[in-house]
Amino acid sequence: MEACSVSRILSFGHFGLTTLPKLLALSPCSLQKFREGSQRMPTDENLLPELQKFRGGSPRMPTETMLPELPQDVLMDIFALLEIPDLVRAASVCSSWRSACTSLRSHPELYRRAQTPCLLYTSESAGDNVACLYSLAEKRVYNVTPPDPPIRSRYLIGSSHGWLVTADDKSELHLVNAITAQQIALPSPTTLDSVEPIFDNAGSIVNYEVWQAPHDPDLDTEMLGRRIIRYAPPDELRNHIYRRAFIFPDPSTGSYIVVLNHSPGRQLSFARVGDRNWTLLPPGWDYEQCIYMDDLLYASTKSGRIDAFDLASPTVTRNIISDEIDYGGGRHRKHFYLVQGPGGGLLEVWRKAEIVDAGYEEPIFKTEKILLHKIDIAAKALVKINGLHDHVLFLGCSQSQCLSAEEYPQLKANCVSFTDDVMWGQQYQRRGHQ
Repeated sequence: MEACSVSRILSFGHFGLTTLPKLLALSPCSLQKFREGSQRMPTDENLLPELQKFRGGSPRMPTETMLPELPQDVLMDIFALLEIPDLVRAASVCSSWRSACTSLRSHPELYRRAQTPCLLYTSESAGDNVACLYSLAEKRVYNVTPPDPPIRSRYLIGSSHGWLVTADDKSELHLVNAITAQQIALPSPTTLDSVEPIFDNAGSIVNYEVWQAPHDPDLDTEMLGRRIIRYAPPDELRNHIYRRAFIFPDPSTGSYIVVLNHSPGRQLSFARVGDRNWTLLPPGWDYEQCIYMDDLLYASTKSGRIDAFDLASPTVTRNIISDEIDYGGGRHRKHFYLVQGPGGGLLEVWRKAEIVDAGYEEPIFKTEKILLHKIDIAAKALVKINGLHDHVLFLGCSQSQCLSAEEYPQLKANCVSFTDDVMWGQQYQRRGHQ
């Protein structure tokens, strides 16, 4: 098995051609021609050329017109129901279909439903520029080429809603869409409170002064007040500062909010797409997971405390939703995940893991149990839930999700899919151990 440098469960939440014939009222004969004739849908081996056409090349024109002419708004309504591979295939059929798909790409708010999660990874054999997407819906791998710099030279610190958050070899952060090849620069790390650039005589950054928290497992408040300084060149800053990132749609702007978990002490800062600076949230430490619901950002710590922040307020304040949980220590560890549950409620998921190999650099954990709790925000209490019933959970470093197995019949109900997100320094991020 190949070692992968990047691995992530990725949700393309704002993008099966199996329903398209019925919606278009295609005859069995024309459908067969569509599948086997000049308009044959591409396989995983030739999806990449079709993707280039979808991004802006000339579409392949069929030798005969077999499909009904439909208004662009009707086509967009139909294509908004497609999984990404089917959307790319549809864009290669004719100029009219490609135009509708391109319009959807420019207006992600028009997509009808979230996509089935995919597993994103890279491998040495595929090349430095290629990302591999394993489709859970089709159980097959597709190769795509994100924009430069090469994906294998970047650190991947977050993914959701079709976007990756990457740190390049100068430790600059970008939002990257591997399907559409869009790339958006995020604020410079120099705007983080814990980072100061050091310039040479020519005005180029040659080093960063980084405030690091003491290596205290309890993150004592008095010790955190002491500034511990270390120095890192631009290509190494990402080793010391970035932990993970979360991407959320921003209804107020129609764009996205990025929340960055960073050193010292796993603090949180946020920025909206287009902002010039990161904004540090009120003092809080040891955060692991975030979710954005009903205009509030909820963040959970390693000890299970849940805080809420109103990012729309002129002055962002912290409101404690639930207190820390004493679950013991020893060879056991709990990871806490925040998930939007059925009906829009907030769930906290506990994942209990035991150390099975206590190697110094990379301890190996085995997941023993998954526990579910519904968060009663008014009472500031947790209510235990006995099962997922007709839903499925996806847990890991990316945005955690709870999906309906009825809406996603290819997923198995009452099951949990997870990646190993025990983080022991940024070596984890480079090697993609999940």
